[in-house]
Amino acid sequence: MKNTPSGSDRVIWMLKTAGPQPLTTIAAELNITTEGARFQLLKLAGEGLVQSSTVSKGRGRPQQIWALTKEGEGRFPDAHAELTVKLISTIRETLGQDALHAVIEANSQNGLRKYMHEVGSAPQLEERIARLAGIRDQEGYMVEYVKDEEGYLLIENHCPICAAATACQDFCRYELKTFQAVLGDQVDVRRVDHILAGARRCAYRISEK
Repeated sequence: MKNTPSGSDRVIWMLKTAGPQPLTTIAAELNITTEGARFQLLKLAGEGLVQSSTVSKGRGRPQQIWALTKEGEGRFPDAHAELTVKLISTIRETLGQDALHAVIEANSQNGLRKYMHEVGSAPQLEERIARLAGIRDQEGYMVEYVKDEEGYLLIENHCPICAAATACQDFCRYELKTFQAVLGDQVDVRRVDHILAGARRCAYRISEK
């Protein structure tokens, strides 16, 4: 989608990375009129990709909020989802849970070596986070990070292995361990949002101990 930034694609991309938004915010972010934004949203709603809901805040008028539907989320593919889930199921049924665990651990160790090679040499924490975010973004996780008064927040707006992680949550467990190893012993890494727990995104709070 980054290679074809049509008006519709830009709306979908924004709702994926920023979450549900009101019409005025969408128009402002895309630098178009509210009527132009409404046209794009209604077009996407007609295609089943977005939907709106009404939210009341205080005494003001109820606000219409737009978000992606399940079909809209599907525009960001889960890499080889069906095949991966079948392989997980086959290994578990034919070789057992311990074998599946060993396969996922070996895959995690391969990933860790790659990340350590590309990230571990950076002396400053923020540089290590930036490098890690860059790698994960290239892998399809739609990553960004922000610095605030609590430290850093690493945000993954998409999970390209969501089906596999749903079938076997060892993937998520090893992901957290990998981040901790790459960023260093003097750094605390906590998952604060989790797609598998119903959140819109996965997010990790990172701070120096």
